Amino acid sequence: MNTRVLVTGYGGFLGAAICRQLISQGYRVSGLARGTYQHLEELGVETIRGSITDPKDVSLAMDRVDAVIHTAAIAGVWGPRANFESINVSATDILLNEAKQRGVQAFVYTSSPSVTFNGTPQSGITEDVPLPTRWLCDYPRTKAIAEQQVLSSNSQDSFHTCALRPHLIWGKGDPHLIPRVIARCKQGRLRRVGSGENLIDTVHVENAAYAHVLALQKMLEHDPKASGKAYFITDSHPVGCWDWICTILRCANLEPPKKSISLASAHRIGAILESIYRVARIQAEPPMTRFVALQLGIDHYFDISAARNFLGYTPRENRDARIEELAADLTCQTERN
Repeated sequence: MNTRVLVTGYGGFLGAAICRQLISQGYRVSGLARGTYQHLEELGVETIRGSITDPKDVSLAMDRVDAVIHTAAIAGVWGPRANFESINVSATDILLNEAKQRGVQAFVYTSSPSVTFNGTPQSGITEDVPLPTRWLCDYPRTKAIAEQQVLSSNSQDSFHTCALRPHLIWGKGDPHLIPRVIARCKQGRLRRVGSGENLIDTVHVENAAYAHVLALQKMLEHDPKASGKAYFITDSHPVGCWDWICTILRCANLEPPKKSISLASAHRIGAILESIYRVARIQAEPPMTRFVALQLGIDHYFDISAARNFLGYTPRENRDARIEELAADLTCQTERN
C-alpha cells in the first residue's frame, strides 16, 4: 500500500496506537511532534520533529501526504486560555489549510465528547445534541471550535473530513487518566462524588485507534454517508463511575477510599477554588473544578449507533482481558518502583 498518512501527536498514548495499527495494515506513516520516539521509528514511522503551530513545520510534514489523522492537542481543565486557543484552534486551522492546498484527500480529527457537555447529565445521547453556547473550561470550548472547523471543511468532491469523540481513553501504558486516579488516591485527595452510581463510558486505546483507522478508510473511499460527521466512540459498555475508579485502584493494589462528598458540595468548592486561582493567577490546576465535579457526579455515556452504521465500528477488545492486562502492568510498575 502506498497511501501515506500523517499522524500529529503520534508519540501520544492514542497517536502511538494509531501508528501501530496503520503500519500493521500496510500504510506508510509519518509523524509530527515536538519530541522523538525511537520505538515508533523502529516500527517504521517516518518522524518529523516540529510544532503543529508552526506553518513551516506543518508544510514540511504535509509533503506527499494522502491523509491526516490529527490527534495532537492540549488537554486539561485549567491553564492559560491562549495555550488552548493556539494549540487546539489555530493549529487545526493551519493543518486544514495546508492539507487542502496540498490536495490531501482525507482528514480525521480527534475531538472529545466534552464538546457537547453543558453541565447536565448525558444519558445515551447521540451526535444530534447541539453544542453548548457556554462551556465550563477552555478545553471543550476550543475542541468544539476546532471540530466545527474540520467538519465545515468537508467537501464531497475533494476533501473528506470527520471528527471522532473517544471518551476516557484507557489501557496499558496510559499516561493520563489512570496515573491521575492513582496519584490522587495515594495523596489522600480522592473522594466519591455523589452516589457514584452515575454511568460513564470509557474506551480502550486499541478500540479508539481502531475507530480512527476505520474512519480514515471511509474518508479515503470518499464515502459521502460517512464524511462531514462527528462520532462518539466508546467501548459500548457504560459502567458506574465509582465502580470504574475502584477497578483502576484495585488493579494498582490500592484500597478505594471510603470518604465521599455530595455533588452540590463538590460543585460549590470547585467554583470557589476556580475564583481564588483566577484572582491569584495560580497556574496549577485547582484540586477541584466545576467541570471535574460534574464529570464525577452525573451521567456521561453515549449512543455509538452512528459509528456502527457509518464507520463499521464495533468495539473488539475483550474488556475483562484488558483489565487483567492493566492490573499486571500496574503491578510490574509497583515492583520496579
